[in-house]
Amino acid sequence: MKTALPNLPKVGAISGLRQALRRALAEAGVPEPAPEANLLLGHALGLPQTALLARLNDPVPLQAADRLAPLLARRLGREPLAYILGRWGFYGLELAVDRRALIPRPETELLVEQGLEFLARLQSPAPLAADIGTGGGAVALALARHCPRAKVYAVDSSAEALALAAVNCRQHSLAAQVILLEGDLTAPLPEPVHLLLANLPYVKDADWDALEPEVRCYEPETALRGGPDGLAVLRRFMAMASDKLLPGGAVMLEFGAGQRDAVLALARYHFPAAAHTVWPDLAGRPRALGMFLPPQPVMVGAT
Repeated sequence: MKTALPNLPKVGAISGLRQALRRALAEAGVPEPAPEANLLLGHALGLPQTALLARLNDPVPLQAADRLAPLLARRLGREPLAYILGRWGFYGLELAVDRRALIPRPETELLVEQGLEFLARLQSPAPLAADIGTGGGAVALALARHCPRAKVYAVDSSAEALALAAVNCRQHSLAAQVILLEGDLTAPLPEPVHLLLANLPYVKDADWDALEPEVRCYEPETALRGGPDGLAVLRRFMAMASDKLLPGGAVMLEFGAGQRDAVLALARYHFPAAAHTVWPDLAGRPRALGMFLPPQPVMVGAT
């Protein structure tokens, strides 16, 4: 059932238009209606947030309500704000986003932080890294931007997602440093790397229908659903990862709520010689796992 589109004021101050927008979003059950109203209004008026807030007492520009109405209709239909704006921030980068790939999440910045710390400790003058399941390229681009000496492979099975990643590579002048590869998990990598980062599907099938409509109805399902226990793709990734990792390398991956113990068990099975670390997100929930290999391969049965 569609939410009725309210009449937006075409005269008066911009503040009045903003208030009407906030009210419509709140009544539709949109989370955080106040900041979303500011972002939608700024987008419709072509104003950055600082300029918008400085002009709230100005008269509503001609046809501003008409430009805002279709944007509001999309948001009331629960299309994600990021897709409406066409841009979204991640680790200091503004990235193009659309329905070809997942919207970058703040919690995934944890992978970038830990990955950059690991690369900073490496002795190699030209470290190799790979972002598996890159989508629109957020993790790969953030890693490349903050570690210019690294070569970063960005892998995805979706040609559409990689086309979006290519747009972001060009916009941030990182196309020479970030190499896009299409294929299944680590299979396309042409060489072993020091660091494997992975934000892969981990939503359980049973949890799918309970997801908010912004996710369930708009973001690519194949990038989210991980089978009955949520670990189908992660399980295949773990089995493939060791062949594409250099001695002393690391694997870092994101996982979902309640999956810590199962993911740790997989890590210990596939990487028994590694040191394993679980990192919490900003809410204190277990969110990411790091597996750190010894500098030299451990020989089974060696004395």
